[in-house]
Amino acid sequence: MLDIIHHGGATGVTGSCHQLLLNRHESLLVDCGLFQGEDAAEDSFEQLQIEFDISTVKALIITHVHIDHVGRLPYLLAAGFTGPIICSIPTAKLLPLVIEDALKIGFTRNAQLIERFQAQLEKQIVSVPYGKWHSVVSDHTGPSSGTTRVKLKRAGHILGSSYVEVSYQDTASGEKERIVFSGDLGAPYAPLLPAPKSPHGCDQLVLESTYGNRNHPDRRQRRATLKAAVEQALANGGTVMVPAFSIGRTQELLYELETVIHQARSPQWQSMEVIVDSPLAARFTQVYRELKPYWDKEAQSRLRSGRHPLSFANLYTVDSHAEHEQTVEYLAKTGRPAVVIAASGMCAGGRIMNYLKAMLGDERHQVLFVGYQGAGTPGRDIQQYGPQGGWVNIDGERYDIKAGVSSISGYSAHADQKDLLNFVKRMRRWPHTIRLVHGEQTARNALKNELESLYKRKGKKVRVLNG
Repeated sequence: MLDIIHHGGATGVTGSCHQLLLNRHESLLVDCGLFQGEDAAEDSFEQLQIEFDISTVKALIITHVHIDHVGRLPYLLAAGFTGPIICSIPTAKLLPLVIEDALKIGFTRNAQLIERFQAQLEKQIVSVPYGKWHSVVSDHTGPSSGTTRVKLKRAGHILGSSYVEVSYQDTASGEKERIVFSGDLGAPYAPLLPAPKSPHGCDQLVLESTYGNRNHPDRRQRRATLKAAVEQALANGGTVMVPAFSIGRTQELLYELETVIHQARSPQWQSMEVIVDSPLAARFTQVYRELKPYWDKEAQSRLRSGRHPLSFANLYTVDSHAEHEQTVEYLAKTGRPAVVIAASGMCAGGRIMNYLKAMLGDERHQVLFVGYQGAGTPGRDIQQYGPQGGWVNIDGERYDIKAGVSSISGYSAHADQKDLLNFVKRMRRWPHTIRLVHGEQTARNALKNELESLYKRKGKKVRVLNG
């Protein structure tokens, strides 16, 4: 059985980075993500460095472009990695945008350095179509020789997201092994994206467990909750602040809000502004529009009927910083009905912070969480203490929480417990070893118990490991 070393994401939700050891001389790296919240060390600079040996790494495989899966990529290249960066075709279009933003935030703002880095990245990216085997390590002579191929399949998490199948065959013994890395799996019936389909089977499965201890409401129910949360703020004459990742969650919310506005007969909804205050999110949304062939059948049908889920009359984007400051001040004072979607998704930086500082202390407004809030982030604190009228520390200052706070777990781009179990159940050949990653301990323990019960009921044996 091939060994796997986790360089992040094994005991927490962020920093995903997994090394598959093929033999003494060759290995693959799946993701190279940034640590966030409590997953980050006190000396966060240490965790940005690539402190493991990369001399055997023949290729990096990217499951998707969220920062907790690609944020350490600049440091990997700076450490001397020159091998192929394998990803899906949509991810190849999105990755340079993400890395440019990551470089500006945590590396350098020197335009020439960023341009040079992006040129190197472009040379190393190898985009592959979904469902096609791609050779990574070809057969060669020697005591440790073998052939390794990878296949990317739709994960349904964000546009371009993949889970990874690795097929390894030892030349000397003829032994074969199939390993699957789930990346982040999406929930069925998510806006825009088709649901992931399980692979035929594997020997080892590295499985995410973000929501391994809970189940989401169905789509109709979560859309109703979204509508109710917005209407509450509208009735109060306030703004709905939605912290959201620039890629994935923002576009899904736009899709759902377009649906509600289209169906609503209330003048309030028809006149309400939906504001995307994130230049990066606006750029991602444009790429999403360009990649319409990767949308699901429902979204394609809407386009044919003349509707534009990511470009509608009520939608406005804020670009410059000056315009951002004016928008914050205007909405805080006037109470004009609006939904503001801004990064970061866990309130750990970005433009959402200025909205929170200006509006958290005003009960007219509403904070709506639609995604996972990592432990140790301001988002988790607002989510946890806001309903009790608590306070939150933002940039060293205390802000009382008088605004309404609500959460919709159903809009998570992550599969829930039922979906994760189904990912295994729907394989024809179940894995004998499952490594649970990308989850807090309570979530991993709950999913571990459910998986072991599932195997026991079917009379099968499994080894479920925490990381």
